Amino acid sequence: MLLSAFMRLSDSSTHTPDLPGVAERRSLYPAAATFPWVEALVDCPNATESYIYRIPNGMAVEPGDILSVPFGAQQMGALAVRRLMQLPEGLSVDEVRPVEAVVGHGFFPPGYWDLLQRVATAYCTPLMQVVRTALPPGLLRRSQRRIRISDPAPLAPDDTLSPVAQTLLTVLRQSATGDYTWTYLKRQSPRANQGLRELIQGGWVRSYLEPPKAVRPKQRQAVTLTGASPLSDLSPRQREVLEVLRRQGGELWLQDLLQRCQTSSSVVQGLEKKGSVTIQRREVLRREMTATTADQPQTLTSDQARVLAAIAPLRHYQSILLHGVTGSGKTEVYLQAIAPLLQAGKSALVLVPEIGLTPQLTDRVRARFGDRVLVYHSALSDGERYDTWRQMLTPQPFVVIGTRSAIFAPLHQLGLIVLDEEHDGSFKQDQPAPCYHARTVAQWRAQISDCPLLLGSATPALESWHRAQPTDSQSVAETLYLSLPQRIHARPQPPIQVVDMRQELRQGNRSIFSRSLQEALTALRDRRQQGLLFIHRRGHSSFLSCRACGEAVHCPHCDISLTYHQPTPEATPTLRCHYCGYAQRSPSLCPTCDSPYLKPFGSGTQRVVEAVEQQFPDLRCIRFDSDTTRTKGAHRALLERFAQGDAELLVGTQMLTKGIDLPQVTLVGVVAADGLLHLSDYRAGERAFQVLLQVAGRAGRGDEPGRVILQTYSPAHAVVQAVQRHQYDRFASEELHQRQLGFYPPYCRLVLLRLSGPDAALVKQTATAIAERLRTAEMGQVLGPAPAAIARVARRFRWQILLKFPLDVAPHTVDWEGLVRSHCPPQVSLTLDIDPLNFW
Repeated sequence: MLLSAFMRLSDSSTHTPDLPGVAERRSLYPAAATFPWVEALVDCPNATESYIYRIPNGMAVEPGDILSVPFGAQQMGALAVRRLMQLPEGLSVDEVRPVEAVVGHGFFPPGYWDLLQRVATAYCTPLMQVVRTALPPGLLRRSQRRIRISDPAPLAPDDTLSPVAQTLLTVLRQSATGDYTWTYLKRQSPRANQGLRELIQGGWVRSYLEPPKAVRPKQRQAVTLTGASPLSDLSPRQREVLEVLRRQGGELWLQDLLQRCQTSSSVVQGLEKKGSVTIQRREVLRREMTATTADQPQTLTSDQARVLAAIAPLRHYQSILLHGVTGSGKTEVYLQAIAPLLQAGKSALVLVPEIGLTPQLTDRVRARFGDRVLVYHSALSDGERYDTWRQMLTPQPFVVIGTRSAIFAPLHQLGLIVLDEEHDGSFKQDQPAPCYHARTVAQWRAQISDCPLLLGSATPALESWHRAQPTDSQSVAETLYLSLPQRIHARPQPPIQVVDMRQELRQGNRSIFSRSLQEALTALRDRRQQGLLFIHRRGHSSFLSCRACGEAVHCPHCDISLTYHQPTPEATPTLRCHYCGYAQRSPSLCPTCDSPYLKPFGSGTQRVVEAVEQQFPDLRCIRFDSDTTRTKGAHRALLERFAQGDAELLVGTQMLTKGIDLPQVTLVGVVAADGLLHLSDYRAGERAFQVLLQVAGRAGRGDEPGRVILQTYSPAHAVVQAVQRHQYDRFASEELHQRQLGFYPPYCRLVLLRLSGPDAALVKQTATAIAERLRTAEMGQVLGPAPAAIARVARRFRWQILLKFPLDVAPHTVDWEGLVRSHCPPQVSLTLDIDPLNFW
């Protein structure tokens, strides 16, 4: 059982026992007495530098410890960076305040600081912001000011107070505890400051600071047999409780015992008084657990065996690209590469691009490795992430599965890092800073840990593919290239039928389904098969437009049309903005010309489901998109329902393309490929190819052959032709040639400057001035400034500047503070996105 890593902040004299493994790390440092000072990062929005504090006598502070420190008038969380033997010149002893308490010991493994510092430097982000991203939420918290009614209260009558003071006092008296946060009280009156001063001066209330509340371990009461001789005066109920405990090995959780025996806690408490049992609180780790059936390693194909034989001997850093077609068994290679590492006491980190991918992969990995598998992603509760983090700090070997934030998991003795579907853009964080790419950070982490990095995909990112190819100047590629060119059991790739929707319209078919897709859908139920329908956007329709004046209904806060939502034909239609969250009922009249001729245009997942229900009433549908998977466990629940045969069709967005393995699916229909083909982005072709080939690969993974029907108005498009022929190599070669001609990655480095603010003229003026300064300083190629693709979001106007640097110029070496940030007014926010993927 893990020991608690936190202490009560109100009792700074009490110290928390170290986690297992922490004591060994602490022995690496000299005694704290020789280092009376500590440099710490304070978790304050405006604090971007470190601060020095005094270590009180008898308190042990080491790098990586989480502290509670005074900061101004508040008590805040901080992170110990390093200990100091002496103060910097110019800083006197009297100016240095003491550490209040150690909140947690050893929350980073050795070498972890190197990774965080490298991320902060490379992505031009304050180190504290990187720390906030890496740590589980809640470890660093701020104190808050509270107001409490004085005890005893003044003898003066209430009517001597001003109306605003009386209002605040009334609110406080209505509280069960007699106090509220000052933030809450300020909202009760526009002149709350004046009223509070009056109450404090008159002795009615007092103001105090509430220390930060850290996430606490979860505890339950356990009942344990003491082994004492049974007493003669036991009641029948008590004898039954003891018998149940004996059958269960002598120990049960109290609640479980009460349920089994259908009795009350007083019966067990009576046994405790008689010495027959003990009742004590114990920590319960909050973990995402699912029941799985034990799984054994599968017999490998010749291709899989060849790949595993190349990976298994690697003991030091090596970047590997595993290019395996969909259904070729990449996951089994991962599992068999991880197994000997666990036996050797080393851990493995497996990253996936979406939370929706974790249920299937987690179940399969747990079936192989049992309780040594941990899951870490943002959909877990704060408590679950906290407990998982603490488990990873122990020296035990684990397999951790998570999304991009799991790259910061504090694992010891890393033996392998795996990025599954490494091409996916979800590995890149756009906001908030640091705007890191998990693939890049994984490479740094693998180098620091000196372990292999395995990148797996059926459609590798062009950057990864480029690094795996020898060059004219380098006969050996930077990345080791391994391939799985065939599906398991020699299953064929599903043939892809491209349907020209222009011809469908000319021949009188006005349905969103081509005649070929209609025939295939009709046959599904008869053959007891299942299918996927892919549409690139959620919602019912892309927008609501007036057929009289031609105007679309726009978001009042953003420069984009509202998306039309109608989950069922009976539901009230709504319009929503997918950027700022604004929502309204669908109007009956055009807001511009009062015309009643409003019509939804375009197709989303809701409309596709509605069309299926109208044209194919015998087919059952499940919608799988971000609207239907918001709640915890929704991904797993929907996929389990589909796998159990509760529906013939799974209708979804790009979530369907990311590693979902459904052997019973024989049909994949791409309802409208054109929404992916014509985007104003140099990566549009690559993304469209990856999405279409990945979704096509969901078909025919079982015993029955698969079939793909791709509907488009651009059948001659180069991407469509390459997808139809499953020609990744040729597509990559042609796309890289175009990138080289245009001087785009992987042949250069990009930096995107995003400026936004409520004043359109000021944002434009600032962007123009900064772009001119960058040109004068000859900072590579400067493109812009230009309005963002969506020029206004949440009432903030947005401009962008794109910089192109040669590969031998590192963006972090640029003086961004002097060139850019110092010339940005407070009303305009500025973010730097190093190696951006999105330009919206």
